Amino acid sequence: MGISRYLESRKNIAGSACGLVGLVLTFTGVAGPYWPVVVAGLYGAGALIAPPERPPLPEFPDPSAQLGELRGDFEKLSGYLADADLPPEARDLLARLDELLSALLDPGWAAELLAQDPEGLHVLARAVRQDVPEAVDTFVRTRWWTRLTPGQEPPELHLERQLTLVQDELKLLATALRETEARRQESHTRYLEDRGRDR
Repeated sequence: MGISRYLESRKNIAGSACGLVGLVLTFTGVAGPYWPVVVAGLYGAGALIAPPERPPLPEFPDPSAQLGELRGDFEKLSGYLADADLPPEARDLLARLDELLSALLDPGWAAELLAQDPEGLHVLARAVRQDVPEAVDTFVRTRWWTRLTPGQEPPELHLERQLTLVQDELKLLATALRETEARRQESHTRYLEDRGRDR
């Protein structure tokens, strides 16, 4: 800790306050000839009982900023998928997945709900940044080895299964967001009904 930081610290402030009490005792004659020891002792006691310094909380991006970054990553993912050589069935699955991701990432009501749902935001980020690119990359690499050693299980089956699982997870997220809005609507209806009965 630097000198300037120590001078502004709680320990120094508490110690100085107690040291001032020692000076008051000195001027009133209570401390006697041992006043330096009394002042130093009180300063030390004040510094010891002061609460410890608390480090500042780290600043993390707020959910709306995280969604903005995620939209940028989704654009990168879309460019990557456009260049990948994939079978027609996987392309169809990716088109449906792309539509679902676009709807969830679209600025608007979904983004507002996701900003209040860290777990949902995590599911969405994992799909964009990990699950989909890893599924496609693993397929591309496995297909190359399968061509060298024919007779193995087709890697297309795994890719289609993986993309279907990601899509199912995102559908559950979309359903949960829809149910949140439905509960909000029902709550507002009950509020209006209760208000009408109170008249």
